[in-house]
Parts: sequence; structure tokens; C-alpha cells
Amino acid sequence: MTDEIIAGTVTITGHGGDELEAYLAKPTDETPRGGVVVIHHLPGYDAATKEMVRRFAVEGYNALCPNLYTREAPGADPDDAAATVRAAGGVPDDRLVGDVSGAADYLRALENANGRVGVIGHCSGGRHAFLSACSLDLDAAVDCYGAFVVNDPPEAMKQMKPLLGLAPQLSCPLLGIFGADDQFPSPDEVAVLAAELEKQGKEHEFHTYADAGHAFFAVDRPSYRPEAAKDGWERILDFYARTLTA
Repeated sequence: MTDEIIAGTVTITGHGGDELEAYLAKPTDETPRGGVVVIHHLPGYDAATKEMVRRFAVEGYNALCPNLYTREAPGADPDDAAATVRAAGGVPDDRLVGDVSGAADYLRALENANGRVGVIGHCSGGRHAFLSACSLDLDAAVDCYGAFVVNDPPEAMKQMKPLLGLAPQLSCPLLGIFGADDQFPSPDEVAVLAAELEKQGKEHEFHTYADAGHAFFAVDRPSYRPEAAKDGWERILDFYARTLTA
């Protein structure tokens, strides 16, 4: 761990060459570091997500969160930006992959990068982490209760579709963190995903927490479950220590 980090807004190149706002945090020393692309959830590029980016920097990683809603709502309040994107049916999958690819390239180009990059996301971000790991050459992926990987999304989320068919393309080890009381995804969906990954011979490690539902990592919500969140963080950091340390 390190107490000396630098954090702030940068500009990265995303899908189609578009310039995107992004939030970067990294240790100040020159020791080679792995990178983490933090994919924000549907509520957007918010304070809670930026705090997560800073935590990864304190834990010794270069971390970057691209604002996936830059195009629809540049400079907007996260709630307003999320409402705009939600009304449009979410972020298109191909655009998401291009934006995460640009974020990964940015991290690999940092002077203190060791070349390894992982992704993490919660809820819609968890789905996007799985999508990214099946579409890009990455070193690690963490899916925290990613919805609609297995089952069809609600009709309103017209930009999303199930991703189970991409499992053969998974490029890296996958850590899955889930709640037993969650319905998006339900334990049955998690079991289907685990079985498919096992069938495809893909390295994965899934953990499901009793008495925890959706968004149990979120310290600012009633859904927060401290014990599950603490153990989940420990597993995430152990996973990245094994996969992102050169």
C-alpha cells in the first residue's frame, strides 16, 4: 500500500477515436505497476466510483475510469447523464469495448506501467467487465454481480443482450463476486455462467455471499453488507496481486 498517489481528470481516446473524459489515480513513485480499468455502473461516473479508483491507487495500481457517458452528456451531473443514457437503452456494446480498449491502452502507456491490465465493474459494469474480457486481450477481469450476462435484459435496455455465447473468447482469469439474495443476476444465472466457463476450460473463481443482495459493496446504500464487502475486497486484491503483478 502507498499513501502517496496523484488523482485527477485526464482525456483518453475511446471508440471511434472519440475523446473521453476519464478519472486517473496512480502511485507517485516509478515502480512498475499493473493497471485497472474501473468500469462505472449505470448510475454513472460518480463520486463512489472515483473513490474506488483512488483505492486501487493506494493499493498499488494505476487505475482509470472512463466516463462512458461523455458523448451523451459532457460535463453533466452523474444522475442527469445516467438518466439520458438509460432513456437511450444503455451503452452500445461495441462502443463500450472500444472505450475500455482505449483506457487499457492509456494505462499501458504510463511510464510506470508493467504492461498488465485488468478490468472491474459492478452491476452493468460487471457485465461490461465480462464483455471486455471476452473482446480484448486482458490479464484479469472482475465481475461484481454483473446483470444480463446470461438472461435477457428488460426491453427498455435495448442496447444490451446476453453474453453467454462469448464465453469461449474469454481472454483472462475471471473473478466473480455475487450475492445469494440478488435477482440480477440470480444464483441460477451465476450457476449457468459457471457451468459454461467450466465447459470451455476457462479459468474462473466465483464467490457468492449469503444474506447479500445486489449492490452490497455500495457503502452509501441500504444494500451495503460490510462483512461481504470486506471479504470481497480482500478477494479482489488477492486476485489482482496474482494476475497483475509482473
